Amino acid sequence: MSMFCYQCQETSKGTGCEVIGVCGKTPEVSDIQDLLLFVNKGVAIVNDRLRKEGKASPVADKFVIDAMFMSITNANFDFEALKVKVKEGLQLRNSLLEKLNDKSNLPDAATWNGSDDEFMDKAKTVGVLHEPNEDLRSLKELIHYGLKGMAAYGEHAYNLEKTDDELYRFMQHALAEITREDITADELIALTLETGKYGVQAMALLDAANTGRFGNPEISTVNIGVGKNPGILISGHDLRDIEELLIQTEGTGVDVYTHSEMLPAHYYPQLKKYKHLAGNYGGAWWQQKSDFENFNGPILFTTNCIVPPSKSASYVGKIFTTGAAGLTGAKHIAERKDGQPKDFSEIIAMAKTCKAPHQIEEGTIIGGFAHAQVLALADKIIDAVKSGAIKKFFVMGGCDGRMKSRQYYTDFAQALPKETVILTAGCAKYRYNKLPLGDIGGIPRVLDAGQCNDCYSLAVIALKLKEAFGLEDINDLPIVYNIAWYEQKAVIVLLALLHLGVKNIHLGPTLPGFLSANVAKVLVENFGIGGITNVEDDIEVFMAG
Repeated sequence: MSMFCYQCQETSKGTGCEVIGVCGKTPEVSDIQDLLLFVNKGVAIVNDRLRKEGKASPVADKFVIDAMFMSITNANFDFEALKVKVKEGLQLRNSLLEKLNDKSNLPDAATWNGSDDEFMDKAKTVGVLHEPNEDLRSLKELIHYGLKGMAAYGEHAYNLEKTDDELYRFMQHALAEITREDITADELIALTLETGKYGVQAMALLDAANTGRFGNPEISTVNIGVGKNPGILISGHDLRDIEELLIQTEGTGVDVYTHSEMLPAHYYPQLKKYKHLAGNYGGAWWQQKSDFENFNGPILFTTNCIVPPSKSASYVGKIFTTGAAGLTGAKHIAERKDGQPKDFSEIIAMAKTCKAPHQIEEGTIIGGFAHAQVLALADKIIDAVKSGAIKKFFVMGGCDGRMKSRQYYTDFAQALPKETVILTAGCAKYRYNKLPLGDIGGIPRVLDAGQCNDCYSLAVIALKLKEAFGLEDINDLPIVYNIAWYEQKAVIVLLALLHLGVKNIHLGPTLPGFLSANVAKVLVENFGIGGITNVEDDIEVFMAG
């Protein structure tokens, strides 16, 4: 076994990647990420104690979310960048230790100091499998992956100058708790549910950051064809990055196209006002190798969802990364300093030398159905439910992926009765958002709330419908949850829904490999968590419920 990782849905054999990551990360990158997470726990432990002494460091708050975001699936494949982050963490933790009064009984993560040549040996001892008890390991990783998803949302909010000390306190406390060797299964189950509570808080924070800066998403029609100008393709999730890119490309003759999870940028009033925001190019993240070959211009990754290109790919020299994203050989655009925006001049200059994108499809797609927009249509929706025009809502948010079994979600959407509406957020929508599914009395049958971050909107919509129908239990709504998951942001969405009391959520195409049999049993018995079978049988069960 040269590595071990089972944090994503596509993990090898559904149990764990042991030779090389299905995502493309090498054993060396996997190991240095394990070491970074170990050091990150040390920073969290020390800052958690400093917080109790009234001396918590905001620098540590930011480091903790950065480090977890860098280790999320498909975010950073740059070994040297990750190694630099490890060194930064050790230096920060040591400076925090100097300020700490209570240094009693600190664990190894808070005290270990190794030189460069010790990093990889240490990494082999601190990975997932260092916890020998399968059930405790499962619960600890469930919490850890939820925290990683929370870190992603916290990072985006931070970039928009929205912070939350209570959120940072919980994240660092939770990291300290899962480092404890004496923690019990009951304590971990309680901490798992508490993670869901703060997951809701993190998503609300990001929602406020996005809408406060860019306005409430509006119903928008997005072009999926191309223009005649050269373009830059921007991928990932960070909306401040695309705003700064749009400002810097205005008037240059370079168009900006969104890719995958950046599609919802077209829904925000303060972003869609830029006329050179030309359209959305391609499909979900896993199709990027073919999409990027056709685009011709440079590509900017703002967050996760990178697929390492083959050495012979024509776009190898055209990839730029920024923020938590990293790829060996790609140009990394530095962080903002002294209140100044990021400098995208190099990618803009490259774009000017490239041909316009090659058109791979034509037409439009519609989106922008976040909570404010849907609630504006609430009376129309409620009337449609009462009249029987809408019989069920299907929440089909989440992630897309490469596995052939994900064709299930396309087939499922096509087979749903015409009296149903799909509520979606995340790149799972690419399985059906270009299908001609029609509308119900002017209400589109696919209501796209935005990015995976915007699953918060789906929760707000459900809670408002519960209130509008005068129901006491959210599970009495005509809503079915059939969610596709891929990585750690989906984990925090799941935990958030459990905190809100939602039951009978179905996950697919497979249940997480990091759930032990006993932990899976607890989720099934207490929350009705289930998998999927086949389209026909599932629809029959869901429509009857």
